[in-house]
Amino acid sequence: MTESVIRPNVENSPNIFTQDEIGWTPWLEPLFESDLTDRHWAGLVDAARSKSPYFMLLVRDPDTLEARTKTDKDIFYNTTSGLPRAERELAATAASRTNGCIFCASVHSRFASHHSKRTENVERLLKEGTEVDLGSPRWNAVVAASVAITATPTEFDVEDIVGLREEGLSDLEIADVIHGAAFFNWANRLMLSLGEPTPAGR
Repeated sequence: MTESVIRPNVENSPNIFTQDEIGWTPWLEPLFESDLTDRHWAGLVDAARSKSPYFMLLVRDPDTLEARTKTDKDIFYNTTSGLPRAERELAATAASRTNGCIFCASVHSRFASHHSKRTENVERLLKEGTEVDLGSPRWNAVVAASVAITATPTEFDVEDIVGLREEGLSDLEIADVIHGAAFFNWANRLMLSLGEPTPAGR
């Protein structure tokens, strides 16, 4: 069975990196809440995600979505040890900035700003790019490692590990940088292949 393809004519589609809230629209038909079975609801993990066109598209494969969502939550919310939440979000923001995923960058840059209270530094990362000096050698090292993982995973090597270790990151914190960047390297590319950003509320 062939899925219907949507090619929306998005007016004023966001084309710059921003910390503002924006929307996203799929190019394939997502499911409607009325279509969801108990297995679909379990795959969403959070019922509130039924309001998101992205997750309502991915829930067509509920088993994969459930694994994806639980992995996402463990990387970003399980902060009892390892990297602080702000720097996990920084890694995701750097990956999203590198891949050109405006929607993901907007979401994770807001989280990075919220948890770090360093909104101006996060804004510089979005506006000036991943080579910018963020005023913190530790943050610069997290961004550099995240970019290396994102551009070509095999480019991430011992020098990046040394750079993170020199800034005081423990083994668990380094693992969290890797997980945050690697997950969003994959997530960005999936989102970029399935739809496009839209103005807020669309």
